[in-house]
Amino acid sequence: MNNEKTIQQNAQLPKYFKLIVGLAIGWNLLGVMAFVVQWFMTPEMLAQMPIAEQELYNNTPLWVTAAFAIAVFTGTVGCLLLLMKKAIALNILMLSLVAVFVQMFYLFALANAFAVYGIGGSIMPALVIIVAVILVRWTKSLKAKGLLH
Repeated sequence: MNNEKTIQQNAQLPKYFKLIVGLAIGWNLLGVMAFVVQWFMTPEMLAQMPIAEQELYNNTPLWVTAAFAIAVFTGTVGCLLLLMKKAIALNILMLSLVAVFVQMFYLFALANAFAVYGIGGSIMPALVIIVAVILVRWTKSLKAKGLLH
């Protein structure tokens, strides 16, 4: 037990910690904005989309929209908790990651969004997955080093 306390006392957060967490908060807030825009999309806005996108949007089940909401809001909360150096951030960010996987599974395995958006439409979802995985892994390593409480 004393050895564990000594390791925790000697360990320090990386100098880039606040920068990375700040960027992660900004990233997740962009996700929140995307969710809000989608949630409050008017029929006029929807009518300006190509027909295939309109159909994808109109046929998206509520559980996928819920996964989107969970992903972005828990991602934001998890990053804020990480900024406060709270260990619970790992659990919250893991929940966000699971929600990201649920949403992306629907879009690309069940709804075939790839056919609607093409290869270019896969870049942002890939980035979302990559960032979520990196955040979970990094937070896990910080927690393992005793840097989160």
